[in-house]
Amino acid sequence: MSTRRAFIKALPGVGAAFSFAGSAVWGEGAALARDDGGSSPAFAGHVHPQGKPPSAFTREVLRRARTALPFADERDFAEQRKGLIAPMTAMTIPADAGHLAWDMRQFRFLDEEDAFDSIHPSLLRISRLNNNYGLYEVVPGLYQVRGFDLSDLTFVRGRTGWIVFDPLVSRETARAAWTLFQDHVGGGRPISAVIYSHTHGDHWGGVRGIVEEEDVRSGRVPVIAPAGFMAHTVAENVYAGNAMNRRLFYQYGLLLPAGPRGYVGQGLGQRVSAGASGLIAPTRHVEKPIEEFEVDGVRMIFQNTPDTEAPREMNTYLPEMKALWMAENVIASLHNIYTLRGAPVRDPLNWSKYINEALYRFGREAEVMLASHHWPRWGNARIQEVLRAQRDLYAHMNNQVLHLANQGVTINEIHTVYELPKSLQQTWHCRGYHGSPQHNSRGVIQRYLGFWDCNPATLIPLPASETAPLYVEMMGGAEAILARGRRLHDQGRYLLAQEIVNTLVQAEPHNRAAKDLLADIFEQIGYQQENPGLRNSFLSGAYELRSGIPEGETANSSSPDVVRAMTTELFLNFLGIRMDSRRAEGLRFTINLVTPDNGERFVIEMENATLTNLAGFQAENPDLTLTIDRADLERTMTGEKTLEAQIADGTATVQGDAGVLAQLAATLVAFDPRFEIMPGTKSGEARQRTVLDAYRAEPCAAIAE
Repeated sequence: MSTRRAFIKALPGVGAAFSFAGSAVWGEGAALARDDGGSSPAFAGHVHPQGKPPSAFTREVLRRARTALPFADERDFAEQRKGLIAPMTAMTIPADAGHLAWDMRQFRFLDEEDAFDSIHPSLLRISRLNNNYGLYEVVPGLYQVRGFDLSDLTFVRGRTGWIVFDPLVSRETARAAWTLFQDHVGGGRPISAVIYSHTHGDHWGGVRGIVEEEDVRSGRVPVIAPAGFMAHTVAENVYAGNAMNRRLFYQYGLLLPAGPRGYVGQGLGQRVSAGASGLIAPTRHVEKPIEEFEVDGVRMIFQNTPDTEAPREMNTYLPEMKALWMAENVIASLHNIYTLRGAPVRDPLNWSKYINEALYRFGREAEVMLASHHWPRWGNARIQEVLRAQRDLYAHMNNQVLHLANQGVTINEIHTVYELPKSLQQTWHCRGYHGSPQHNSRGVIQRYLGFWDCNPATLIPLPASETAPLYVEMMGGAEAILARGRRLHDQGRYLLAQEIVNTLVQAEPHNRAAKDLLADIFEQIGYQQENPGLRNSFLSGAYELRSGIPEGETANSSSPDVVRAMTTELFLNFLGIRMDSRRAEGLRFTINLVTPDNGERFVIEMENATLTNLAGFQAENPDLTLTIDRADLERTMTGEKTLEAQIADGTATVQGDAGVLAQLAATLVAFDPRFEIMPGTKSGEARQRTVLDAYRAEPCAAIAE
């Protein structure tokens, strides 16, 4: 029994490891829960104790931006205000667990001044627009609740009740939105259908706040989604989930307090809510490229748009209302082609073509266009204007980046050469509030040509931990670099300054003066950014250089609903990722896994320090056969019940050599959700950064028990 116990007790940890892959399902909005809803009492003044004010050079960059951008065009503000029925008076929404799921108080500062010397004026503008917080009528029978989460919640009047599009991130924010809606418009009519526009979690995570699963299972409330929704909801980048969650600290500024010198919004919305997320599986899928049917008496035409903003996504046209729902394919921003948290690079040309199709199919007659973020556009001329500019935004980036690449411009140069056309630069909804031209243009190169710039010197690069000491030596040592770095900083040449000071930090991770100077440099670069992800990344780097990586609990961003939605194959594939092959040298065994309730069979093999699995096959002479219903395996995956307990009570059975379970368990590691990004920032860390040992993960804690 002891040989089984190590592996069995490790399995809940395997399931828990998927929780650190939760960012994959959030896609464009992930955050870890915070007790204060995102603000930090430790920094009530919104300034890090070692933070610096914006320099004269930074203030000049922001001054030039104020003169160069079309601030006279205030149509967005008129559209944002249009149709307000009732503002939300409660500035906070409590989470069921006791903390705050949502806190709009932290963003009130945005409306206090006309300008801030540490916020790009364009970023300030979109953050003010995202301060809309209440219930709006789009057209009669069509309503939105905005400002309750990263995304908006949309209601359509059906024959018997209300049809909901995209029920936010959290149960608590969705429930509060439904309450506000019922108080002013809903009239006591129930939810009659739910539509998920796409696979990212800010478009389905709050579903349990508005409907009961029993109503869905009984057929009273259909849940509609694009074909392939469940598989892609779980699988998109789940394998790199721990890394994604760590990178989220940077893109989404999870450590930054809200304030003029910290976090000022996320572009798509103000933040991601910190409540409980859940998922109810769709009961009807839109299978065809164009598919029309009635939803609670409302005629809808669905346009599947796979491999655009999400792996599976769909626009929807409501002909009787002449209302075009563009999901997240068209918002008030340039979106991500490459996502800083990490994701497969998107196809901008495909994206552009689907927008163009929507324009020609629906956009020439639509009178209102709305989406899952920001605010609607009214009038056919305005709709066509926005659709054409958004179409051209993605097509231009795809075509002209490749135009330059075909002339030899590399992935490390493209962001300094590529520019959007002046007409799009002067179009507010094409500005880079989520994606940026800098990182998106590099993403296009990555999609078509990969990471290599074709210089053989960069084909097999040494890690910075090895090259940096040589550069420091050749530059005359730490003091010389610090002196030169300070001069470059004082001259406002921040990008050059970061080049040499970062090299020193890489070579000497515990050089306090170097880390402090690099933090000062990052801070100024961050203040200058229009794009929230870029701003957050630089300011987060500054935070960790000054304060280190914070300790404490890390929230589980993947709910039991999501874990249960994982296929058995996905679960087994991730075991292969968690296995450290250096611990598996010389091991060889075969396991047959049988889940009788759904008829699945897998053969799992350990050979060549590699764990593989194959669905639909069984080995003739396995070392071990494990039989457990998939429904019971899910209880282990979610941590509800150990596999050991299930074997003890006969729920699961084993035949053969149980010792192979202990062998497998000994190879599994627990990924550290706080791995180091900037060197020398891990608490109590004095390790040698060597190629062989720097990235050796610790065994699962449960294995050592």
